[in-house]
Amino acid sequence: MVLTVLLFAASLLMLIGIYMQEPNEARILTLFGRYVGTDRHEGLRWANPFAMRERISLRARNLNAPHIKVNDKRGNPIEISAAIVWRVQDTARAVFEVDKFETYVGVQAETAIRHLATQFAYDDGEDLDPDETTLRAGQDEVVKALVAELQERCAQAGVAVLEAKITHLAYAPEIAQVMLRRQQAEAIISARKKIVQGAVTMVEEALRGLSEREIVVLDDERKAAMVSNLLVVLCSDKDAQPIINAGTLYA
Repeated sequence: MVLTVLLFAASLLMLIGIYMQEPNEARILTLFGRYVGTDRHEGLRWANPFAMRERISLRARNLNAPHIKVNDKRGNPIEISAAIVWRVQDTARAVFEVDKFETYVGVQAETAIRHLATQFAYDDGEDLDPDETTLRAGQDEVVKALVAELQERCAQAGVAVLEAKITHLAYAPEIAQVMLRRQQAEAIISARKKIVQGAVTMVEEALRGLSEREIVVLDDERKAAMVSNLLVVLCSDKDAQPIINAGTLYA
């Protein structure tokens, strides 16, 4: 009778130690408060029935950071957000090194995004080097820097950062209209500069062609008049109106 009871108790303990584990899952095993290992194998598993088993998902997770308001390198207020893909790599660190690793990753992601935004200017400008990376134009470099910083910050929690992407980037509402007008003005100036450079090149080629082919001989005053007329025609944003000059440049 006693033997039957002991066998039943032993069988019950054995059954208590059985559990199912799905792919990309792990169990943290602790025995009387001491970490004894991690089970990463899938299927029907068994562990010491006296051991505590904590389930940890090893699947990739998405973190959509909220819109964060921060000043860029120039001091302009901007709004920025990012989507981050991460997963638990070291289960022991995730459980024992930090408290609530999901919350830890969220806080570190927001901190990294804030720090990153202060390292780059939102857009190009005269006060920046031509090759300097900006948030708007150099998102590939910005994302690489974000992933590297996130990985460094989350390593303590046993988390691997797989991917990141900037999902929102804009000037803060209070300066958005002003900065839009500034961008439009810079675009107009840049376009005008290219038009003038192209017009000067075309005028130079026209004068050189007339001189080399000896189509007409022009003195300095006529060359100046021709240059003026061609530049007006080429740089104007309106169609030129043909005028027949029946007079002469000389009195």
